[in-house]
Amino acid sequence: MSHYLKYADSLEVTQMDEDAVSHQIAESMARVGHAVFSRHCHATRNAHARSHGILKGELAIEGLLPAHLAQGLFSKPGRYPVVIRLSSSPGEIGPDSQPAARGFAIKILGVAGNKVLPDDSGHTQDFLLVNSPSIAFGDVRSYQRMQDFLERVEHDPDGMAGAAAKLKRSPDPKLETMLAEVLRANSNHILGETFYSMAAVRFGEYVAKISAAPASDEVRALTGAPVDTRHRPSAFRDIVVDFFRQYGAVYSLRAQLCTDLARMPIENAAVVWDESVSAHQIIARITIPRQEAYSPARQAYGDEVLSFNPWHAIEAHRPLGSIMRIRRKVYEQSSRYRHAVNGEPRREPEDISELPD
Repeated sequence: MSHYLKYADSLEVTQMDEDAVSHQIAESMARVGHAVFSRHCHATRNAHARSHGILKGELAIEGLLPAHLAQGLFSKPGRYPVVIRLSSSPGEIGPDSQPAARGFAIKILGVAGNKVLPDDSGHTQDFLLVNSPSIAFGDVRSYQRMQDFLERVEHDPDGMAGAAAKLKRSPDPKLETMLAEVLRANSNHILGETFYSMAAVRFGEYVAKISAAPASDEVRALTGAPVDTRHRPSAFRDIVVDFFRQYGAVYSLRAQLCTDLARMPIENAAVVWDESVSAHQIIARITIPRQEAYSPARQAYGDEVLSFNPWHAIEAHRPLGSIMRIRRKVYEQSSRYRHAVNGEPRREPEDISELPD
């Protein structure tokens, strides 16, 4: 389609001092990760540490898609096993009453194609989605602001409240705006949410953001449904487990193609791409059958063995933009540290049977 932006390597523009700033972010995240390990004698992910369900499903590309959507993995009909990890965004496991973004990380198995990372020998493609179309700290410098604040939270004896009080005494308007957006996170039912990649990826010949939206009646009925998290530290895990003991679920996987870099930038993931300019278009269906969503064995495998990373990708779906570039560094660093100190080797699954029941 002539009005969709064609992919080219030149679309990415490295930010001034990006390498130095990225190094500072990575060092800060490492210090926070070490502090968490020292406190609990166990390492967690730097982000989305708390999981609410580890699900087994199938991604189906049903029939030939239009040419602009028949790209990369989606270029021909097919069915692929998937593992989905539901989560909350903080890098330490806290109660579900804590405001947080919710995650929907997809690992697609049996994917052919040249991988982006030279040492990635697995046959998987990951898409990491969150229940917001944008990320408040959408470029590398904003990311640094937020990470510096999170490190102050880690070392403040009063935690988030203490660090926030100090911020009010030394105002940083941009950081305050970012924090306000993060703290506005709702406590709606996680299974009724629509999830977004927030940042862009290559989409074969084009550029897109990826999203997943409820499609079956049972999950669509949960959209906007509030969850009472008072005195329920694991409320989201409980409702996910209860749901999948009774029902299956279907989600539509969608692509929103870029048409104009000025209105739909790649380098600033804080900008929401206007759906009136480019709509989300269905590229596949994800079907999740009834199952035990959080058995002890499944939780251990999903949280300790698996690693979800947008850079677990084939070249046709290469992550794009400064936020994705910093993720390449910090996700790998976090994963290596977590698996090393916890004594659990990292493995990319080759077959869905590796996910315990």
